[in-house]
Order: sequence, then structure tokens, then C-alpha cells
Amino acid sequence: MTGRSPAFDVPSGNAEQALHAAILALQGQRPDEAERIAAGVLKLEPLHPVAAGILGRAMMLQNRTAEAIPVLEQAARRGNDSAVETQFADALVATGRRDEALAQLRRTMTRRPAFLPAFVMYARYTAETGAYADAIAALQQGLTIFPGAWELQNELALQHIKTNDRPAARAVLSQALGGAPRHPFLLMTLGQLLYLDGDYAAAADAYQRVLAVNPGDAAARKNLGSCRLEMGERAAGEADLRAAVRAAPQLAGHAIAALALASHGRFFLRLSAAMDFLREV
Repeated sequence: MTGRSPAFDVPSGNAEQALHAAILALQGQRPDEAERIAAGVLKLEPLHPVAAGILGRAMMLQNRTAEAIPVLEQAARRGNDSAVETQFADALVATGRRDEALAQLRRTMTRRPAFLPAFVMYARYTAETGAYADAIAALQQGLTIFPGAWELQNELALQHIKTNDRPAARAVLSQALGGAPRHPFLLMTLGQLLYLDGDYAAAADAYQRVLAVNPGDAAARKNLGSCRLEMGERAAGEADLRAAVRAAPQLAGHAIAALALASHGRFFLRLSAAMDFLREV
């Protein structure tokens, strides 16, 4: 979950306006401004957990995670703020201290009121070690506290897909989509599951439903292109891949892989030739 911040509540009192501006700066991808504001609040209120969390997040976004750790650790150790604790765990993982991060997240998961992102983050970081059963158990625990939470349901479906338990993933997604039939994250996961099942037409439909909500979703466009290639709709599939790469150049590698692996795709001997093909209008 590194790179994704838990939601911070805007506090009351004299710091409220300043920290609201800092949160807006983070959302506007201006971490230097957020850092300056949060540091100013901490000078006046050194024990303010939200200001410490924002400061740490701003540092991480500027690739200064090592500097962020003592700030977040101090705030996590002296308070009872689940968002800061989760942010601290994220920073620990980013610096290779996964075991400490998981221990912190386990403590945070026991707090009440419960903090939903802690369950998702614990599941993701645990699964990265291959402990899928622990990841799934954490998400199921979270769902007993937050019934119907799409974030937990989506992550649970993804973990079932990783363990190749597709019936379990389908059951979770069916329940989740029953409550949120147009949710783009759930539809993306459904598309992934259907693609793995070889049901390319149904997967394409899921991705088209994502694009109906957000036409600019480059990942959904790339996945739709992969489905269309498998369905023999070569021209449409290649057009989707080109559109995805134009919108998000970082997807070029995935697009090239889709071209090479699809039953109706293309194989290029040179990477430059593949890139030239994807850049064609």
C-alpha cells in the first residue's frame, strides 16, 4: 500500500484550517507544501498526531521515507491514532522492516473503533510473504466488523484469485457487486477473474462497464484490448492497447505482453518495433 495514504480526519481547534490546507496540498500532489504546513503546526502543537501523519506522508511522497519514520514512530508510540499507526507501518515496509510493520498492524487491528485500512494493508503485506491464509483470515475478521465493506471484499477476492480459489473469489464478488453493481474496482477484479476463466466476452463486458463510469481508465482500456485480442477482434483490441498506452505510457510493457501472449496478437523481435506499433495513430 505504499504510495497510498489512509484518510486523515481534519481536527478541530486552531490547527484545523492549516491542516485542511495541508490535506488539500497532498491531494493536489504538492507534498512540499503539505510538509511546510504540517511542520508549522507541529511547532505549535508538538504532540498533534494528524500533523505528524501528514508530515510523514509528505516526506514519503518526496522519497524521504527514512526521515519520515522517526516522525511517524514518535506519533504512533505516544498516541492512539490508527491512521498514524497504519502510516507508520507503511513506512516501515518501504524501508524493509516488514516484520515490525506487521506487528504494528496487528496491534492497530485490535483497536476500537476499528480502522478498516489496517486490515487491507495487513492482508496485502502478509500475502507478499506468501502467507495467504493469514491475509484471508485478516480480511474475514475485518468483514465481521465492517460487513459489506467493498474494500475488504475486493481485497478478499483478489487474495482468493492469488490462491487460485476462483469459486471463492466469484462468491465474494457476487455479494459485493450485489451492493455496488457499478463499482469500478469490483468490476476490474471481476474482469480479472473472468479473463482467467477464459470467459473473454464476459470479462470484456466488465471492463466496458468500468469505462462507462470512467472513460479515462487506461488499465481498464488495456485489459479490454487483451480480451478483444483473445476474442479475435484484433483491430479493436490493438486500438484499445494503443489508446491505453497514449493515456498511460507506463502501461507499455503490459500492452506489449498482451500483444505477444494473446492467441490473436503480434510478436515483435525488437522492443523498439513494438513501441513504434503502439504509438501508431
